[in-house]
Amino acid sequence: MSTERELAQSHLLPHYTKGAAWMSDDIPIMSAGEGCYVEDVEGNRYLDGLAGLFCTNIGHGRSDLAAAAMKQMEQLAFYPNWGFASPPTIQAAAMIAERTPNDLDDVFFVSSGSEAVESATKFARNYHVSRGDESRYKVIARNWAYHGTTLGALAITGIPKFRKQFLPMLWDGVRHVPNTLDGAGAPGTPVGEQPCITELEQTIIDEGPETISMIIAEPIQNGRGAVVPPNGYWQELRRICDEYGILLCADEVICAFGRMGHWFASERLGADPDMITFAKGVTSAYQPLGGFAVRRRLVEETWDSELGTYNHGSTFGGHPVACAVAVANMEAMRDEGVNENVLANEDYFQAGLTQLAERHDHVKEWRGMGYFYAVELMTSRAQGTELSDADRAALQGGVLNGFVRESKLLIRPDDRGATMLTLSPPLIADRAVIDDIMSRMDQILTRTGEWLHRADGPGH
Repeated sequence: MSTERELAQSHLLPHYTKGAAWMSDDIPIMSAGEGCYVEDVEGNRYLDGLAGLFCTNIGHGRSDLAAAAMKQMEQLAFYPNWGFASPPTIQAAAMIAERTPNDLDDVFFVSSGSEAVESATKFARNYHVSRGDESRYKVIARNWAYHGTTLGALAITGIPKFRKQFLPMLWDGVRHVPNTLDGAGAPGTPVGEQPCITELEQTIIDEGPETISMIIAEPIQNGRGAVVPPNGYWQELRRICDEYGILLCADEVICAFGRMGHWFASERLGADPDMITFAKGVTSAYQPLGGFAVRRRLVEETWDSELGTYNHGSTFGGHPVACAVAVANMEAMRDEGVNENVLANEDYFQAGLTQLAERHDHVKEWRGMGYFYAVELMTSRAQGTELSDADRAALQGGVLNGFVRESKLLIRPDDRGATMLTLSPPLIADRAVIDDIMSRMDQILTRTGEWLHRADGPGH
């Protein structure tokens, strides 16, 4: 066992990792990366098919981003954003505002996606109170949606296994409604008549419109597997919010900064939110940074009220070093045509997924757009057979992860609402990298098929 692994297992408490898995002898210790690939301390090379965690958008090993961080550290390593500003913080805010759709011209910085969601939630409440609407405090989110893990964000998250043990501690002002996959209507049903809209609107009426502060949704929902909304869905959300005086927040912690081939997925979907949360790709994860962009008129109404302030802040929000890296990241994405790369290769990526589905009968379907996809599994598509409870539990309990580890393709075996594989590579991935992803996916799916159809397997 390596010294690094011994030290990790003795002192480092991992995130979302079972103890038995953490204490095994084969936990990779990642030590280097370049482009779309990373390497561990033992020299094993992996294809990063998840961009770290939906975030290393411009790829690994960028010396220009490292240089931007060092230069800023040498000049001004830190000063808080409480009544002060710094040049990189100003520049990052201006660049983000320039790229947001419509009039989301003010940017509030924090350090993570969970903080971004909580900050937007607090701004919505702050805004309504400044207008005298003190009864507005409830938030509407969607089933299986992931919006973060701090207690406020976890209350908004709709994934049962993340919430279960913390339920007594969670704020009770959130109402969850169907997402656009589980709440889709029969084929041909107008979007405004689908349960994902009708049940949302009925929830507002049942709760009392005067109590609802904000609706929050991801443009492409991560939980439940890269769920793409039907055409017109976001326009229906805008109509509802305008009718009932509710703020609309697009949670783009995953979707922003090129994941869908645009700076913000809201632009691609024609959405018109009042706020957009972001994190992850704003620095390509070279520094922790998150935040939200908001309509200037909402800020001005707050400032002009008796309240006079957005009553929220954090020590590291708008950190000069993180903002300097964000500026360098956005400049590189612009100059190197990263968004254009995603759009140019999107059809090729999707064609590869379609070919995988055609070769493997246990692929139920794939969903997604841009460089963000989920492949959902079943026992047999031809026979219409879903996974048995035993097979589902085994696949989600470690079997599928074992096949993924064998392939050295770093993707997520996902169990949030179904048994899935989630792919989200760096946005610089070219067709050679996409081919490599598909080859390794083929290996994973072949091993999964063999396991599912063995004569003595669970459920057979």
